[in-house]
Amino acid sequence: MKIIRILIAAGILLAGTSIFASGAEDVQKQIDDIKGVLPKIAIPMREVGDRFQNMYFAAEKKNWGLAYYMSKYMFGAMKPASLTKPKEYPGWKAFYDEKFTPVNKAIEAEDFAAFEKAYTAVIKSCNECHVDSGYKFVKVVKMSTPADNGIDYTVPSKASDVPQ
Repeated sequence: MKIIRILIAAGILLAGTSIFASGAEDVQKQIDDIKGVLPKIAIPMREVGDRFQNMYFAAEKKNWGLAYYMSKYMFGAMKPASLTKPKEYPGWKAFYDEKFTPVNKAIEAEDFAAFEKAYTAVIKSCNECHVDSGYKFVKVVKMSTPADNGIDYTVPSKASDVPQ
């Protein structure tokens, strides 16, 4: 009788383990499916590019709040890549943390001359990164008009106006 109880307990344990394993596989498949439909690099990078271009026109017109907002959400736009492209994302984060810091400091200081210098340096860095990563055909230029013409770039503001 004791052996039968042990065998039944073992059977229940094994059955439970296989059900759990099957459930874990289903959960992992769902996670993988979700990750599969999240944007990789190209789609978020398009938003980054548009926000980067808009930022210039905001700063030029002294709309420092909008310039800061564009920078803040430019960084956030790449967050899906931390899951979908975990090998490439640290390079983006390092670029933003290192190369983009002078742009953000110029925005916070409301210093257009410093902003323009830092902005131009970022364009150069973007293009160097594109070449280094095999995308030499993606060349960033400063546009003559904003990427989004549906924004009033002339609203006076400060970087500190952006809600945290």
